[in-house]
Amino acid sequence: MVSKLDSALSFQHQALTLRANRQQVLAGNIANADTPNFKARDFDFSAALAKAVDGRGDGTLALTTTSPHHLSGNAESGLASLLYRQPTQAGADGNTVDMDVERAQFSENAMYYEAGMTFLSGQIKTLLTAVQG
Repeated sequence: MVSKLDSALSFQHQALTLRANRQQVLAGNIANADTPNFKARDFDFSAALAKAVDGRGDGTLALTTTSPHHLSGNAESGLASLLYRQPTQAGADGNTVDMDVERAQFSENAMYYEAGMTFLSGQIKTLLTAVQG
């Protein structure tokens, strides 16, 4: 029973987790809008979601060792790989944050996050109605 509930809510859980991660990345871009030589970052949400749904986003990345004295271990890579945003016009100080683009992306991502939460709440209410009869 629990595995069926988990599979029913898994997609929305993964999508909301990625939306929250993207919101943090976009907020970081906005916070560093005046930092010299800061490069705006983002990730492809669709590709990251497809990767997470396929089960390839396990969050671990094997470390490369260049010496036999190095310790082996794992590093957190997350579900999405961050990419540098291509600037429309770079600033004189080397900063590539375009506040109009960042605000638009931030607002759009927040709207999709709220829509995902609404959809997930509806799914949970439907499941509760089915269980309670």
